[in-house]
Amino acid sequence: MLRLRSSVDATRAPHFGAALRDLDGVRRVVEQPDAVLADSTVFVADVEPAAADELVDAIAELGIDADDYLLTRVDVVAPLHRHSTGDRGIDGFAWVEVMGQARANSRPLARYLALINVAAVIAALGVITSSSILIVGAMAVSPDLLPICATCVGIVARRRTLAVRSFATLTIGLTAVVVTAAVLSWLLKVTGFLPDGFRVEDSGLETLAHTDYSTVLIAAAAGVAAMLSFETRASAAVGVAISVTTIPASAYLGVAIGAGGIDNAGGAGVVLAINVALLIVFGTLTLMVQRWLPNRSGAPV
Repeated sequence: MLRLRSSVDATRAPHFGAALRDLDGVRRVVEQPDAVLADSTVFVADVEPAAADELVDAIAELGIDADDYLLTRVDVVAPLHRHSTGDRGIDGFAWVEVMGQARANSRPLARYLALINVAAVIAALGVITSSSILIVGAMAVSPDLLPICATCVGIVARRRTLAVRSFATLTIGLTAVVVTAAVLSWLLKVTGFLPDGFRVEDSGLETLAHTDYSTVLIAAAAGVAAMLSFETRASAAVGVAISVTTIPASAYLGVAIGAGGIDNAGGAGVVLAINVALLIVFGTLTLMVQRWLPNRSGAPV
């Protein structure tokens, strides 16, 4: 369920109130004087996710500034949640919310760069020591799920700038993993922590540089899971599963470049490219289906 809170001046308040009451999916509209602005009225209403896009369009048509309203998601304890299709619903897909998340995650912010480099260090050490625990830890830290999903949103919404910016952020992140892993493994080698004859294939994770049917199936399933988690705000939990297709291969590539085993670098690069492509393709297809289903049920897209 979404919650609308808005402060509207006296001239627009009657029209705004009428618009809220006329919109299907907007309920429990509360109207009261603004305690701070004497000539304004505060509106509070519950909004079903399927009606969010229509509501935002109506607000824009009335000329209400973006700073004068807030649309947030709230957790509903009772009654029991209805399904998001058919009889509409209090849970479900709100396109305006997904677009907002995509815009927020489309830029290489400092936190994103910090986390991706931390993941690179952990993953590189996992490759060098053949530690699956460290690899899983790196996947848990990595934020690469966010720009992947933002890229899919940009493609489905036909927002070229959003898609390109998000993909660039993803590329910067994965490149940082390769570079950080390469520099770290090279430093370990020149300082003597790695033997002179070390080669990355000796780490026991050589499967990261080979492609087979499982590579395709895992990446395809991860793409579907990525988009579903992005829509339902479960990305923190599912991000580990998504990063299994990106972070290990990136770190393996970096270690191969920095510490030896350059012959395997090409294979790891191919695995990484295939995984990223499949993540975006299947994430995009999942989002397209998600937009199509509400339309089939009669809800607006």
